Amino acid sequence: MNAIKKILGLVWIALGVAAGIYLVYFQAIPLWEKGGNDLVPAIIYTCVLAPLISIGMSVFGYYSLTGEFDNV
Repeated sequence: MNAIKKILGLVWIALGVAAGIYLVYFQAIPLWEKGGNDLVPAIIYTCVLAPLISIGMSVFGYYSLTGEFDNV
């Protein structure tokens, strides 16, 4: 079971990076290019959601990878 948790830790890290890339390149950049009323969601995607989701998922994956959840 611990081996599965370590493998899933790598999956969570990859998902964190992929989520950050998705939010910036496929959500925020088109909104930045439109301008106008779409700037507020673009700022939220770029400055709040992308780092929060990416760092959160990556830290969770790192903890799983290093064995912090072996006793659970």
